[in-house]
Amino acid sequence: MSLVLDSKEAKLSKGYSLDDLQEITKIQKRYLVGIEEGNYSIVPGTFYVRAFIKQYAEAVGLKSEELLEQYKNEVPSTTPEEVTQSVTYTPTRRNSRSSGKMMETAPKIIVALFIIVIIAVIWFLYSQKVQNTPEDEQVDETQFEYDQKPTPTPNENDETSGSGEGEATDEETDTEEPVEEEPAEEQSITVSETRTEADGSITTVNELSNTETLNIKVVVSGDTWVGIQDANRAEQITADVYRAGDEVTFDATANGYARIRLGNANNAKIFINDIEVPYTTNPQERGKSVQNMIFKFAEEATQE
Repeated sequence: MSLVLDSKEAKLSKGYSLDDLQEITKIQKRYLVGIEEGNYSIVPGTFYVRAFIKQYAEAVGLKSEELLEQYKNEVPSTTPEEVTQSVTYTPTRRNSRSSGKMMETAPKIIVALFIIVIIAVIWFLYSQKVQNTPEDEQVDETQFEYDQKPTPTPNENDETSGSGEGEATDEETDTEEPVEEEPAEEQSITVSETRTEADGSITTVNELSNTETLNIKVVVSGDTWVGIQDANRAEQITADVYRAGDEVTFDATANGYARIRLGNANNAKIFINDIEVPYTTNPQERGKSVQNMIFKFAEEATQE
């Protein structure tokens, strides 16, 4: 066996085409062809040869480190200069994600501080106004309430006691029956369409009812490719390969529409408003084909 044969065999067992691998790994198709044919000269530098082989192997389910060690005589080794240059100019995904989260959180913190300052200023001005009000201008609320309730005369007391008014009637003593509130309708998700696209991927259209929110969470249990787009196919979450334990979250309420694209759906669970959505395709189809899961509010007719 050789590295080339092992790679092709793993790719075929997964049911992937070169186009699928290009989407999953983000490696140009011509470099993938060079790796499959053992023609490493077309790859720009030996460092990228090893890096591309590792990404290819992980995408088709092979252990990349063991594969490189087994066929180390076939794969060109990297020089220290290439490793240093690559590490210097290639930003890590972790730093990119951390900086992105900071950029999203910073405006919210600034707005919260601004609101706190406004409340403090209003409270200070109100306190100053109360302290500066003269005592003779302040209203004696207790005296005002007393003046509004004159003491009844003795005759009025006699008439009231003799007439029997004020006694509780049968109607007043009856207890009112509690009004039963109708239970709120639970969120429902209806599959309105399932189709196979020209590229072999399977698209499932889901319509949401009895909810005003569209919060998405994808829980990843193994290597899989995840991307989220809006109705115009603009990326809301950058498509990438995620590992076991990763979670991809996005609030699509404002759009009322989301298109989730999964490279290996057997390794991912989808939750809408914290409720898991079952797949309509069987596990074999999910393992071989890319899944497009569309979610939209039932009353809206957005383009797919």
